[in-house]
Amino acid sequence: MLTASYVGDHRMSVAETEPVPPAAGEVQVAVAYVGICGTDLHILHGAMDARVSMPAIIGHEMSGTIAALGEGVTGWSVGDAVTVMPLDWDGTCPACLAGHQHICQHLDFVGIDSPGALQGRWNVRTDLLVPLPAGLSLEHAALVEPVAVAVHDVRRSELGDRDRVVVLGGGPIGALISLVATDLGAEVLVSEPDAGRRALLEGLGLRTLDPVAADLAAEVDSWTGTAGADVVFEVSGAAPAVAAATAVAKVRGTIVVVAIHPQPQPVDLKQVFWRELRLLGARVYERTDFERAVELLAGGSIPADAIITGVVPLAEVADAFATLESGQAMKILIEVPA
Repeated sequence: MLTASYVGDHRMSVAETEPVPPAAGEVQVAVAYVGICGTDLHILHGAMDARVSMPAIIGHEMSGTIAALGEGVTGWSVGDAVTVMPLDWDGTCPACLAGHQHICQHLDFVGIDSPGALQGRWNVRTDLLVPLPAGLSLEHAALVEPVAVAVHDVRRSELGDRDRVVVLGGGPIGALISLVATDLGAEVLVSEPDAGRRALLEGLGLRTLDPVAADLAAEVDSWTGTAGADVVFEVSGAAPAVAAATAVAKVRGTIVVVAIHPQPQPVDLKQVFWRELRLLGARVYERTDFERAVELLAGGSIPADAIITGVVPLAEVADAFATLESGQAMKILIEVPA
């Protein structure tokens, strides 16, 4: 089988390896498609070298079919279509005991902290599996993980029907948050400086604004009758967006921080105090978010073909990363040979 690994120094290596039979309680998944994302780019850039063990088989957005069952596995069959919720928690830390296993204090994020999906055969514990319906293609199902991120972000916001929503950043997660929010009946404005991304979002029926050429706060005032946005999602990871979030949220509005900020950012706490704003973090997802993501994709609420920019064979994984890094792609999938 082919395996792609991060080997350090901004390099991915592709090699032939021998599959290992699944252990007791595991299944072996024949991986079909793997999505690459901003976190994978961070790994490639060396930002997570202290966390990954090289050579690191990365990849956590995936779809595939069960190829073999380990000893004692029941309830699953060879040929079942699956994706993987790549969170392995200890179940004993204070966060887990409080019911927040998805943000376990010792979380193993599979595909980062342990081997992931960029391999032809992947052995996975059955408790990480999520079944896929027959009508959902494996190509579209590779989007379940990022859609689950968006579902979790929106659920954290407690978004209401007809709420006015500002999404700061129109990349893959910003686009998916916008689509999930729209599906719930919200009105959405996406602030995105890249013209290509704005064109794609507008093609999906979303309202956009270029924050470089236009005054976002003035636009939101005009749109909401000076009330401000009910919910603001900060997805860009840029300092100006953090400032914009507190400027455009309404009195008692909600700001959800979705982006990973490697460095601390200034926050206008005067606005948080003055408007009684609610500032929330949203990280990864829970099982219910994965299940809802499957439903949205299977039901066509997420236009998967528009989100998927291209599909690249595993042997050309380095080219896929280069395309993603260029900013000219929404979502690149890696096709893994059978």
